[in-house]
Amino acid sequence: MIRRILALSIFVALAMSCSAQPSLPSSFQARTIHSPANAEIFVRFGGTGPVVLLLHGYAENSDSWAPLAADLMKDHTVIVPDLRGIGRSSKPAGGYDKKTQAADIRAVVTALGYDRTFVVAHDIGNMVAYAYAASYPDKVERLVVMDAPIPGIEPWSEILQNPGVWHFNFHGPDAERLVQGRERIYFDRIWNDFTADPGKPDEVTRNFFTATYAQPGGMRAGFAQFTAFSQDAKDNQLFEQQKLTMPVLAVGGEKSFGSLQAVIMRHVATNVREAVIVGSGHWLMEERPVETVALIRGFLDASPEERLSPAEYDFPQHGNPGTGSSGVSDIRTVVLKGDPNLVGVYTIMLRVPAHTRIAAHTHRDDRVATVISGTWRIGYGDHFDETKLKALPAGSFYTEPPGQTHFAETGDEPVVVQITGFGPSSTDYVDADRDPRKSQ
Repeated sequence: MIRRILALSIFVALAMSCSAQPSLPSSFQARTIHSPANAEIFVRFGGTGPVVLLLHGYAENSDSWAPLAADLMKDHTVIVPDLRGIGRSSKPAGGYDKKTQAADIRAVVTALGYDRTFVVAHDIGNMVAYAYAASYPDKVERLVVMDAPIPGIEPWSEILQNPGVWHFNFHGPDAERLVQGRERIYFDRIWNDFTADPGKPDEVTRNFFTATYAQPGGMRAGFAQFTAFSQDAKDNQLFEQQKLTMPVLAVGGEKSFGSLQAVIMRHVATNVREAVIVGSGHWLMEERPVETVALIRGFLDASPEERLSPAEYDFPQHGNPGTGSSGVSDIRTVVLKGDPNLVGVYTIMLRVPAHTRIAAHTHRDDRVATVISGTWRIGYGDHFDETKLKALPAGSFYTEPPGQTHFAETGDEPVVVQITGFGPSSTDYVDADRDPRKSQ
């Protein structure tokens, strides 16, 4: 984690020194996907692994996720759409209520061939993300919402009385005429009032985002996000009757929403974790990218809440020569966490029958193991050697370093062993003729 944070710090520092506009990784693919709700949604995507959907906010577009997308793409598939009416997505006359936009996003996810995802959102994106999670609760693994209210969810009525959010009611043809050609002045007011650092977002970033909204129809569509709040409030009050059950991380900038974000989400979800980014205002990706990325990654990668007694291990009825079995068909394995065939941490449990011998082999990943029951006899070396075996009773610990040849056997009783590694894993026998997978 420390190396990841240092690497990201260098990335961010270089980006700032070059005064480059925010931009998603150049390796991302781009598509425009038709939504049945009458919109064309521009989306970029890349990486490999568990799927994460990023939903941006107002005064920005999908490029605002640049630091997070660059980090997550190393071991996640990252989907980053422009919301309806923003960036390179179409700007239809209607459909800016967040329930309809959730349907847009669902169309994007399924068109790309995915189903369940993690969802991370900021600002207006929070509102779309909540509608998405409430509309498709079985399609969201975990939800991150950052620094914005949810229309209709308290303290919504109190928030509306704050003079600082006058822009919530600033829309319509006259507002469009007032702002035309002065978009930068309008956005500066929003950026300046909600930042803890007057220099963030920087000049290049401000000019870039302003240009995306200054294109024909851009401000009309942007204002329409606010026009829909009254409908959003009605929809959300219905959604609120069935609380979200997936884990939710509610993040606030210390100088902005702070802990209020968690207060809001506890009205609509049962499993809410609270976090505050110290020193940040509303623009978390621009003001505190390193801290925000580390926080989000930690939440997405965290183990699920799970407690199993030995009787609850769901071993298959027959042997399954997958990772952990060393290819021996009678060894039964069950995956407790992760996927040993993919990048990331995994934990497996294996039950080895009595009188089983495993020839010398290696794994490419670094693995550690604990003997749960029985006596496991294991040795290190390029061929099976009785004199090098060490008897490990229940409670014993041992390691399988990457590339280190080892061998093992059981005695008159079966053995259960728990192994944790960082995938993808593999099994390679020193003597290919002793590989049991060949005979199978």
